Amino acid sequence: MQIHTTQTQEIIMEIKRSGTQPSVKGPADWFTGTVRIDPLFPATDPARAAGNSVTFEPGARTAWHTHPLGQILIVTAGCGRVQRWGGQIEEIRPGDVVSFQPGEKHWHGAAPTTAMTHLAIQEYLNGKAVDWMEKVSDEHYGA
Repeated sequence: MQIHTTQTQEIIMEIKRSGTQPSVKGPADWFTGTVRIDPLFPATDPARAAGNSVTFEPGARTAWHTHPLGQILIVTAGCGRVQRWGGQIEEIRPGDVVSFQPGEKHWHGAAPTTAMTHLAIQEYLNGKAVDWMEKVSDEHYGA
């Protein structure tokens, strides 16, 4: 008679309650203007995806940057702007979903007179999720 033993791993659901993770100010090296980052979920091994809710005050924006595995933005409030290198500045509004390909140089932020909030989801590759570059000038942003 053979006895088969099956070992099961307990799957644990986790709820991160709203307001339990502190907001952080967007670093001046990476952003122009006032930006608040609210962490949603970290990349926890074996997963590689992390997410944040990012709020840009009017005129605030990221510096140019790339993501090794791309990025998805889901606009949740306000009106914003987004641009990929070599492309036109595009307006984005609640419900819009913006996808950047791996390594695609881009920036995003609020409209000049309206704040904007989006969810930003990106994956880590070899411990890195973003490569920051030069800032978007006021002249370029206003173009």
